[in-house]
Amino acid sequence: MEIKFSRHARRRADLYGIPQSTILTVLEGKSLGPGIHEIVEKVDGFKYPLKIVVAVEGEIMTVITNYPLKKGRNL
Repeated sequence: MEIKFSRHARRRADLYGIPQSTILTVLEGKSLGPGIHEIVEKVDGFKYPLKIVVAVEGEIMTVITNYPLKKGRNL
């Protein structure tokens, strides 16, 4: 499956210091059906869990946004 990053997702990753390789690692083991999905996962090296929103259409997975989830969730 091909993974693309939206302009917004690339800018959020730069803003919060999230390497694209980290996002790819989180998404690599997921088998997602068509539609929009929100993934919240604790990643080593980050104080808060990362929230990644992706849209799946056919064989293309587009990362819409990604950021540390600071409000009210502890994983």
